[in-house]
Amino acid sequence: MSAGKQIRWAAMVVAFFTLSLCGVFAQITDQQHGTVIAGAVMYVTPDPNAAQVARPNRGRDTWLMGKSMIDGKEWAHIMVTMSQNSFSAPKTITGWTDARLVITSATPSGDQILFGEAVQAQHEAENGRRESEEEAMRLYYRIYEYFRSSPLAPESLWHAADLEWQLEKKGVFSRPSAREMSPDARAEIDEEMMRKVMKEYPRTKWSDLAAYDLLDNKICGRWNGETKCPEKETDLFEHYAHEHPQSPKAAEALYKAAWRQAVLVDMYKADHQNDKSQKAKRRAMQIAQEISTKYPEGDWKPRAAQLTYALQQGLEISTEGHREARK
Repeated sequence: MSAGKQIRWAAMVVAFFTLSLCGVFAQITDQQHGTVIAGAVMYVTPDPNAAQVARPNRGRDTWLMGKSMIDGKEWAHIMVTMSQNSFSAPKTITGWTDARLVITSATPSGDQILFGEAVQAQHEAENGRRESEEEAMRLYYRIYEYFRSSPLAPESLWHAADLEWQLEKKGVFSRPSAREMSPDARAEIDEEMMRKVMKEYPRTKWSDLAAYDLLDNKICGRWNGETKCPEKETDLFEHYAHEHPQSPKAAEALYKAAWRQAVLVDMYKADHQNDKSQKAKRRAMQIAQEISTKYPEGDWKPRAAQLTYALQQGLEISTEGHREARK
């Protein structure tokens, strides 16, 4: 056989095995792709006394490659994508684990199980288990990824996006650049996941919530006594509320707009701009009235009433930090 034919033959063999592997992984992806829940330990062999391979975190991308029943216990042979550290690419490892702890797209009520696990992880994070927040984020995303037709998929994608957003937000707003007045002076929180929620599930509660989070990238750091920041932020929040009137955040957005106008009353007075001060007062009270009319349930109506009273009586408007007012 000539060298040219040998090369072509080798290429055909490689192509054949590549296509075969792609077919195998496509089948695995369609039917046996999922993740692990709490307590999973991977062993070299299906034996609890065997050497341990890894302890995969909940929510890790997992492929179920097979199962085996040994001594009355079902074992799963899995392949898991694991992170090494911040400077290394993820690696894929294989091993055996308790089959009950592997939830795949074929698991009955798998979406419900993973959602419950994600909620549990969030509770653990609130009680100080640091890694649980990232586990919850991954678990929610797995629901969206592997149970796309589930009624829980839209909410799950939102939770995954919001958890990622809040984690990154902590970092962005802890840096010195966050104390600059202009939002352009600090790093922008990555909007990709939020945009994904809005694209996948437009005109839903989850899309409305995603749009609200995006406002964080447009808010000033410190006002530094300048009126342009509360002026701009009033418009941002009021526009959001009018664009998303059914949003769970609509009333809160209106309150933040009203509060900023109320703060401007004294800021304008200090600059001897009495006409602007009176205009800000009227606008604050109009927005507060809008809250009472449109959103009578919950605590935003009483808070709007308290703000209106303070303006009517000429009381000082609390300014304990405008950042607190947008949480």
